[in-house]
Amino acid sequence: MQTIAVVGLDLAKTVFQVHGVGADGTVVVRRQLRRGQVLGFFQSIGPCLVGIEACASAHHWARELMAIGHEVRLMPPAYVKAYVKRGKTDAADAEAIAEAVTRPTMRFVAVKSKAQQAVLMLHKTRDLLVRQRTMLINALRGHLGEFGIIAPQGPAGVQAALRALREEEQDLPDLARAALGGLADQLDHLGAEIGRLERRILEWHRQDETSRRLATIPGIGPITASAMAASAPDPTLFKSGRQFAAWLGLTPRANSSGGKERQGGISKMGDSYLRRLLVVGATAVLRMARQRGREGWVGNLLERKKPKVAAVALANKTARIAWTLMARQEDYRPMTA
Repeated sequence: MQTIAVVGLDLAKTVFQVHGVGADGTVVVRRQLRRGQVLGFFQSIGPCLVGIEACASAHHWARELMAIGHEVRLMPPAYVKAYVKRGKTDAADAEAIAEAVTRPTMRFVAVKSKAQQAVLMLHKTRDLLVRQRTMLINALRGHLGEFGIIAPQGPAGVQAALRALREEEQDLPDLARAALGGLADQLDHLGAEIGRLERRILEWHRQDETSRRLATIPGIGPITASAMAASAPDPTLFKSGRQFAAWLGLTPRANSSGGKERQGGISKMGDSYLRRLLVVGATAVLRMARQRGREGWVGNLLERKKPKVAAVALANKTARIAWTLMARQEDYRPMTA
C-alpha cells in the first residue's frame, strides 16, 4: 500500500471516518473505524499529518495521536466547511478535512494540555453557576415584589431581603415563606460553590507565569488572565495583536465590494466568554477614569465615543496588549504621558 502522507479524521462518539491520501494526492484509504480501532489504525501507519476539526474530544484525540508520533492540526469547523464538495456525510467531511489541513492559508487551533482544559472547565462551570445565581436572584426579586417587598439592586439587596424574611420581619403566608426559603437555600449553596471555584482558579493563576503577567494589564484580573492563558496557549498562531482581537470578535465586521469599504459593528465571532470578560474589565477601567479625571488616550476616547463603544474599543486595545505580552513574553509597561 502506498504511504499515507495526510489523514483527515472525522470524529464521532463511536464511528470515526478516515480519509488518507498519499504525497501525490491520490486517495490511499477511505474507511470507517470504531472507537477502539482508532489508535490501532494510526499505530499501523507511519508518521503523517492528521487534520481534525476542533470540536468535542478533539484535543483528547490530538494528544493521543501526537503521543504516537503524528503531527496533528486542529481547524475550526467553519473553515473546513468550504471544502465539502456536496452533501453532508462522514466520508465527505473527512475528505474535506484532509484537503483543508494542507492549505497554506488555513488557520489552526492550538492543542490544549489536560491542565489547560481543566482550568477552562473551572471557568465554564463557574460561568454556568453565575448564570443560575442570576436566575434565582431574578426569581426571588419578582416573588418578593408580589407581596410588596422591594429589594435593593444587586445580590446584596436580595440577601438583605432574605435575612428579613428569615427573621420573620415580613408578614408572609407560610406557603410563600416555604417556597422562598427553598430558593434562598439554593442561592446560598450557589454562592459557596462559586467561591470555591474562584479559589481554585486563583490557585492556578498564581502558579502560571503567563497568567500572572497578563493580570498586570489594567482591566484584566485573575479570572480573565487565567482564562486567556488557558484559551490561547500558543499566541504565535496569530500574526499580530489585531488578528488576536479579531479571533475574540472585537474588530469591526467588514462588508466591502467594488472598491467601497464599509465597516459595521464588531463581528462578535470567536470566544464570547473571553470577549465578555474583556469588555467588563474595560468598563471598570473607564469608570475609574471618569472618577479620576479624563486624561490621556482613555480620556480622549471617552470624549469622542459613547460609553459602550468606548468600552469595546478599550477591550480591543487590551486584547492587543495581551497578545504582545504572551507572544514576546514581556511584562506590562504602562504608558507615561
